[in-house]
Amino acid sequence: MKTINEKLELVLDAKAQIAEGPFWDQEKQFLYWVDILGKTINLYNPAAAKNELIQLDKMIGALIPAENGKLLAALEDGLYLIDAKTSEQEFLVNPESNNDQTRFNDGKCDRRGRFWVGTMDLEEKRELGTLYCLDQELNLVEKIKNVKISNGLAWSLDNKTMYYIDSPTKEVLAFDYDLETAEITNKRVIISFAEAEGVPDGMTIDAEGKLWIAHFGGGQVSRWNPNSGEKIDSVQLPVSNVTSCAFGGKNLDELYITTASVGLSEEEKEAQPLAGGIFRYQAGVKGLAGVKFEV
Repeated sequence: MKTINEKLELVLDAKAQIAEGPFWDQEKQFLYWVDILGKTINLYNPAAAKNELIQLDKMIGALIPAENGKLLAALEDGLYLIDAKTSEQEFLVNPESNNDQTRFNDGKCDRRGRFWVGTMDLEEKRELGTLYCLDQELNLVEKIKNVKISNGLAWSLDNKTMYYIDSPTKEVLAFDYDLETAEITNKRVIISFAEAEGVPDGMTIDAEGKLWIAHFGGGQVSRWNPNSGEKIDSVQLPVSNVTSCAFGGKNLDELYITTASVGLSEEEKEAQPLAGGIFRYQAGVKGLAGVKFEV
């Protein structure tokens, strides 16, 4: 553990290529996260300061614990249920099995336990990706097409708005959301990133309804009012590629932040020795417990 300042500390010097997808298990009091290019599922126990990993043979974009005790994983070639004890994989679905130009990326459950997950263009330039929703009956439905890099997701406290990021657009979108049917309508832009701020990546929401957004290439996590589009605050990180964030801790007032070392030159890696690490920030505000997949 390394203290950066009075509120920010490095809890795991993971040296990950792309640490992503943090999910705090409130019951077990540990953090799930993945290294996309390292092809690992990670379980970080802050009480023991210990990280356990499951090595995979495929890239993994997102991971959500399922209510049946297994792990729902978005691997490069589809969605799987993985047994954490045996690493046994049960294939569920791959809607893009005929497309070798995309892979699954970020995902998150809405408050009904449906898994929203998107794909991205492997070249990160073309609009080849799609955002999907997987329901409890394992039906996968297309929701948004022509996406470049499907990324951050969050829902408002009243579940009437869904927030979504397609990273290269440098925008955060909002949609009217129907929790009963998972229908999204009335697409609009609520936040636009300035050129010098990097691109928006992963995202979460706090108990006051404010969005926390990771800046890939921007070295920070920022806090926004989604109603006004105003940037309220930012957490500066000692690394440039900040990928995602999730609230954790016993009181859900600690913000776990994932970062990446990918894309850095040797000179940049020397200047950013903590790139790819997992950080923890004393947020001063509580978040919401992560939702597991209802299966």
